[in-house]
Amino acid sequence: MKFTKMQGLGNDYIYINCFSEKVVNPSEMAKILSDRHFGIGSDGLVLIMPSETCDFKMRMFNSDGSEAEMCGNAIRCVGKYVYDNGMTQKTVIKIETLAGVKILNMKVEDEKVAMVKVDMGEPVLQPSRIPVDSEGELFVSRPVLIDDKEFKVTCVSMGNPHAVAYVENVDKFPLEIIGPKMENNSLFPKRINAEFVEVLDRNTLKMRVWERGAGETLACGTGACAVLVSSVLNGVSERRAVVKLLGGDLIIEWNESDNHVYMTGPATKVFDGEIEI
Repeated sequence: MKFTKMQGLGNDYIYINCFSEKVVNPSEMAKILSDRHFGIGSDGLVLIMPSETCDFKMRMFNSDGSEAEMCGNAIRCVGKYVYDNGMTQKTVIKIETLAGVKILNMKVEDEKVAMVKVDMGEPVLQPSRIPVDSEGELFVSRPVLIDDKEFKVTCVSMGNPHAVAYVENVDKFPLEIIGPKMENNSLFPKRINAEFVEVLDRNTLKMRVWERGAGETLACGTGACAVLVSSVLNGVSERRAVVKLLGGDLIIEWNESDNHVYMTGPATKVFDGEIEI
């Protein structure tokens, strides 16, 4: 089976072109291929598929085999894949995901996609739709207890669920201890992606992420969007800011006129390969 390894800010996935390849059990395949010792090594598996309603369809599976609704870094790479491989000549495309239709606007340099701006849609703030096991219209700066330490948490869905908390020094934060406990907290019936954020100034946010089903990753596009929305709701940032992740920077904007969140960042091909399955 042929594959392509790609990454967005170090958030790396294995991409399979399902126009020419067939994946029978993608959940199991994700676990096998993502293993960094016995497989190819990645944060998960992404399938690029035909769509009846859009230009393309994306399905993605975390390294533990669970299917995720969306991934901002992965969808930028899907855009680069289909354009660079001549599957489309359009620089604005629609991609079907479990989180709805996403519109990609691709910046081309030397006939290759270099940057991608993604319309991530409207953030979901109602706890029942995120989902969070909590009443009320919003879950903003609510106390969540982890290991006898209280975190003020804001929850947002960008097609997948996120819990955002603010810390003083994100580099020294014990993410490997707190992250999985936040992910599996009983408040979150479908588990959650956990972001821990240091506010550098009103235009710059620094975050680390514990991704549901994958652990700490170098970047999370939907997580960066959730962080920006949370920061606006908490009054600590402007509606457009640079979000700094371990793998690099994303520009995130929560547009006031249409209520959509826009994410701009790079997409990079690492290598092509073929593996026996």
